[in-house]
Amino acid sequence: MLRLLMPAYLPDRLDQTQALKMQNPKPPHQDIPDKLYFRIGEVSKIAGLPTYVLRFWETEFSRIRPKRTSSGQRLYTRGDIELVLKIKHLLYEKKFTIQGARQHLSARIGKKKSPTKQLLNDLHSELKSIRDLLG
Repeated sequence: MLRLLMPAYLPDRLDQTQALKMQNPKPPHQDIPDKLYFRIGEVSKIAGLPTYVLRFWETEFSRIRPKRTSSGQRLYTRGDIELVLKIKHLLYEKKFTIQGARQHLSARIGKKKSPTKQLLNDLHSELKSIRDLLG
């Protein structure tokens, strides 16, 4: 009979931090310095990602669009960094694929925009009814 041995360095149960990660679906809060713009090296340190990953994600996620200086350096805003941290959480901790993360982010945008569109449609119909009453 073949007996498989579990290596000593692998725990036979989840440690406390892994259990907390499974319970907390939100990304951990990251302290972002109070600045207007960040260079790619600073974003790399904040997010804990190599710079080539950030450059790759720019091609895969259209919402990550850092400004460029005249010399071509990328300047990220706070919103860009928050999006990078959200994408990192989806890909690394929730194990989404890039396509799945893209769909998840676009679905969240769709949910945010629909109440605004509904409000505009209601406002438009109200204005039409007022116009009809006036003349």
